[in-house]
Amino acid sequence: MKLFALYGLTAAVFFAIDLTWLGLVARGFYRDQLGHFLRTDVLWPAALAFYAVFLVGILVFAVLPALQANSVLRALALGALLGFVAYATFDLTAFALFRDFPGIVVVVDLAWGTVLTSAVAVSGYAIGRWLGLA
Repeated sequence: MKLFALYGLTAAVFFAIDLTWLGLVARGFYRDQLGHFLRTDVLWPAALAFYAVFLVGILVFAVLPALQANSVLRALALGALLGFVAYATFDLTAFALFRDFPGIVVVVDLAWGTVLTSAVAVSGYAIGRWLGLA
């Protein structure tokens, strides 16, 4: 049950941070740079599937190893690495394949994915300690 609580609470942190970025902070940036690629409405089932799968990855590859090692620095480092790799998978593939995919989006999105995932991993680590998983 504690793992489900860890998943749910970490998901809440993930949503709060990422939706603030996408909906408020960088909304205009992505619209200006990728407007011709964007849907008029978000396809929420696909977005929620990404969040669900990626959150499992954050827990398995960053939070749980950090809890096992009792190291917030491990959560930070593994989260940053996972975020960079995951966002690079999309951004560099899009840059390689899509004719007008902006290079600035690659740079900003890689930075964001790295920061976001490390922040969520550190938060998940703190939540896991609070739940008594460390």
